[in-house]
Order: sequence, then structure tokens, then C-alpha cells
Amino acid sequence: MDKNSNIKIKIFYWFDLLLITINSLLLIFDYLKIIPSVDLTPFFILFAIIGTAPILVSAIKALINRKVTVDLLASIALIFALVNSEWHSAVFINLMIAFARILGNIVQDRSDKALKSLLKLRPEKAYIKKGDKTIEVDIKKIKIGDLVLVQSGETVPVDGKVVEGKATINQSSLTGESASVFKTVGDQVFSSTVSEEGTLVIRAEKVGKDTTLEQFIRLVDEAQTQKPPIQTIADKFAGWYILVVIIGSLLILMLTGRPELVLTILLVTCADDIAVAVPLAFSASMAKAGKKGMIVKGAGYLEALNKLKILITDKTGTLTYGKPEVKEITIFNKMPQNLFLKYLASAEGNSDHPVARSIVNYAKSKKVNIVNTRKVQEFIGRGIKVEIGGKRVIAGRHNFLTERGIDISKLNHDKIHAAEKDGYMIVALGINGKIVGFVAMQDKIREEALPFFKKLPGYGVNETVILTGDNEVVAKKVAQRLKATHFYANLLPAQKLDHIKRLLSKKYKVAMIGDGVNDAAALSLADIGIAMGTIGTDAAIESADIAIMDDKLIKVIQLLKIAKKTNRVVVQNFVIWGVVNGIGLALTFAGILKPESAAAFNFITDFFPILNSFRLFR
Repeated sequence: MDKNSNIKIKIFYWFDLLLITINSLLLIFDYLKIIPSVDLTPFFILFAIIGTAPILVSAIKALINRKVTVDLLASIALIFALVNSEWHSAVFINLMIAFARILGNIVQDRSDKALKSLLKLRPEKAYIKKGDKTIEVDIKKIKIGDLVLVQSGETVPVDGKVVEGKATINQSSLTGESASVFKTVGDQVFSSTVSEEGTLVIRAEKVGKDTTLEQFIRLVDEAQTQKPPIQTIADKFAGWYILVVIIGSLLILMLTGRPELVLTILLVTCADDIAVAVPLAFSASMAKAGKKGMIVKGAGYLEALNKLKILITDKTGTLTYGKPEVKEITIFNKMPQNLFLKYLASAEGNSDHPVARSIVNYAKSKKVNIVNTRKVQEFIGRGIKVEIGGKRVIAGRHNFLTERGIDISKLNHDKIHAAEKDGYMIVALGINGKIVGFVAMQDKIREEALPFFKKLPGYGVNETVILTGDNEVVAKKVAQRLKATHFYANLLPAQKLDHIKRLLSKKYKVAMIGDGVNDAAALSLADIGIAMGTIGTDAAIESADIAIMDDKLIKVIQLLKIAKKTNRVVVQNFVIWGVVNGIGLALTFAGILKPESAAAFNFITDFFPILNSFRLFR
């Protein structure tokens, strides 16, 4: 939230607090006749008008933007009260609205404090290495490329890569998980995480406002304030309810000719409590999710999770560990294995796909010299084309090589298909128009994947779909093991989108789980895009509707639990509101409630659903 917004909120907070104090004192002085010789009517008129102004302005702004809000109903009630000289009623309405705004500010303040508590995790000072010297500097003076020293018990001040040392790191500030992770040379570390044991030297890659911590805080803050693309139940309710109340009130006025009765009805049915209680419930739950390392980018997405029927998942890196291992190397000519790996790893080194990373890591473990490449062309989900030392090198699926003019004999085709039937993923290598060999790879299914799939039906998810670029045999084994409803193999990125579009046509809420980088388009297309393992990955966080910082599937179940609980509280709020309004209307038509007492009745009962929502902060 920017500085101007904070100033504006503080001004309105003190304005509301002053309005509540003065209006409360006016009512006390008037009812108790503390100063019987003084006529308080002019003061009631003045503060009724002052309190009406911001509500009226808010309602007009909403109408200009073609939105119907509860402020419109409150404005109509206030105008009715002022026209009929019902000053006490107007004061009670202002008290209701002012209290609603104060509660909204309290929620925002709690969210801001939660964010500020995260900022406290960032150290003020850090140590950087300059040659043989270690210098203490202000964190703001660290630059990209600096070597930062982090010792046991210290907080990591930057995002970067370990270049020296090893340590166990607590990442709970970002992921919500207290389990430590081991970090050594070549691993990524992130700001605000803590070295529990060990010493690291980190080359700074992101500093200041570009770090994962700062990005996390910014996104949580935006999620609390930005309007989500999916309409929430409160938005839909406001539209039809206000229309019904206004039309009903006009009909009653025409039939009875009693503006006092209409005003009483408006005061009883003014739904400012629901207008506060429902967003409050979502804000509390989104804050809870944020503490567990899950960023929900709008209340609409949290509500949509409760209506989820179809869950689509990518396979590699989502249902498997995303670290395929090279199991076999088959070379069709007399090329030395190290030379074969040199060409393959050098080409794959230009890709961020998990399979490509695994090949590169395997080659490094074999002490293979990886060289720079030229004229790089990556075909997402299919393969990569480069030039190495004047040679045209293509790596990827065997059918991709065929499309690019690589000659593959029937014998070699048979060897590739035999490996695929054994459940291996195949990455083939072609040089100067001829295939030279392939690597056969396997990826393990995550241990939590099976219990994850078993729990989904309990949250209303009755259709599970696995989409993968892997071959039919690999995909079928995974789908059968996890008891997925459907699976589709050998898919290119565009074909994945086609399947999602088909599932979206069923008019159920559809979620897609992926890594947020290779699956960015699919995540954007689904009703709810959930990116897993997004810690340190800017593109993943930006592309998804929900970003989960670590890669644990149990977090999706936790989100579904939060969504269900939020929905229960919201339903309870509507039930409470309905019962209270029913009682209020019954008392109105029985002649017991008049405008003034109706305003007092509504003021007192407003707190019931709001207090119910506050339970979610526990």
C-alpha cells in the first residue's frame, strides 16, 4: 500500500472515530437529559449531514462505475431520515456506517502489521567479503554480485546462489514450514530465511525491493486490496438485494403512503453488517493462507476453491519430484559417451525445463565440459536447436527430431520405442541431420501424491485430470497409481490448453496446478491457476491466481480446508443476518419498531455476523 493511501486511511479513521464519539455523546446527552435547558436538535442536524456526506459520495462514485453497493441503500435511508426530520435515526445510521468503516480499518491494520512483522525478519546490517576482508555494511548498500557472508543464527539478507560453504536453512518465513533444508554450493537461498547451522558465502542476485521477501509482501498486500476477476457472493448479493429492497420500499410507499414505515424498513434491512462481515471473513482467511506461504490473489479465488469440481495437474515437478534421473544412455555410432553428453548437455543448458536441468546436472557429475552455444531456438515442450562448433545440434523428442529432418532408421526407432514401453522418458540427440543416440530417464512420484488424490473427493473434487508431455506408458503408470480420473499424454503446450478449454466448457470451477513457468499459459486459462514451488520464481508468482511458495501438495489441501471453513462462516453470516432481519421486519409490521428504534436495533444486531467473521482470525 502506498504512502498516500495510508494517509487517507488514517484521516478517515480519525474522522470516523470523532463521528462515533460525538454522535454517541449526543445520544447519551439527549436520552439522559443531562443538559435539559439546551436544544440539541441543531447538533443532531449538523452531524447527521456531516456523516451522510462520505456515504453519499461513495454511493455516487459506485454508480458512476456501474456498481451497486450497500452505501446506496444507506444513502437512501439517510435521505429519507433527513427529509422526515428523523435526526436520531440519521445519527444511528451514521454510527452503523462509521463502525463498519472502523472495523474495515482494523482488518487492514491487522494485515499491515502482519506484513510489517515479515519486514522485521530482514536484517539491518550484513557482512560482505572484499578479497580477504569481511566488511559490515548497511543492507541497503549491498549490490548485485556482492559476496555476502551468513553465519550460524544469522538471517540471509539477499536472494542469491551459494558459492562457498554449507548450512541448514529455516525457510518458514516464506513457506510456512518449519522443516529446515540443506544448502550447499550452487543452491539458491532467499532473503529472510535463517541459517540454523553452518556458514555460507552467497553471491547476491536480488537485493532490496527485488528480493523474494519484498515480492511476497507486495503480493499479499495487493491481494487484500485489489478487486478479483471472479465475483464474490457479497458482490452478487449486493446487486439483487438492494434492487429488491428499493423496489419493495417504493411499492409499500405507494400502497400505504407512509414514509415513516418505509424508513423503518430501510433501517432494519440496511445490510451494512454483511457488507463488512463477508469481506472480513475472506481477508482473515487470505491472511492465514499468507502465513502458511500461500498467496491468494483475491477473495474470488478463495471462494471459487470451495466450488471446485475439476482439478487438472501437470505431471513433471507437480506429481513427481521434477528431477528425472538419467538411467540409460544409448549411442548409435562410435561417439564417446563424454562427447555425446557434451553436445546434449550444452544444448539442454539453454532450457529451464526440469528434464533439461537434470541432463545438465548429470553431465556435470561426469565431469563433462559444457560449452557455449549459438543460434539457440527452443520449442517449448518439444526440443531445442542450437549450433555448437559449427555443427547443427538438435535435442528433444524423437518425433521432433524427425520433423526437423533428422534421419532415424527403423532399428533405432525400435530401440527408442522399446525404452518408452519400459516407462522411460526419452531425450534424443541429432547432429548434422543424423541421430546419434538418446538418454532414457525416470522421475519418481511424490510420496504425498497418492494421499493427496485420495483426499480430493472429500472437498468436492470429483474429476482429476493429468496432462503431460511424456509418453503414454509413463503417463498411464502415474495415473493408475494415483487413481486419476483421466490422463492425456504426448501433449504439446498448445494441446494442454485445448484440453483445459474443453473442461472449462462443463461450467464447473476448474483449477490447474503447475510450476508456473512452463505452465504459465495453462494457469492463466483455468478458473483458478495454482503455481507450486514458486519461491524465488518471479514468473511463476505473477502468472498464477494462487502461488504456493514450496512444492508440497498438502498445501493445496490446506487451501481447500481454509476455503471450506471460510464458506461455512459466510453462510452462517447470511443465516444470522436473515434471522435478525426477519425479526426486525416482524417487529416493524407489528408496529413495535419505529424509525429511531429500528436504527438502534440494526446498530446492535450489526455486530453479530461481524463478530462471527472475526473467529477466522484465531
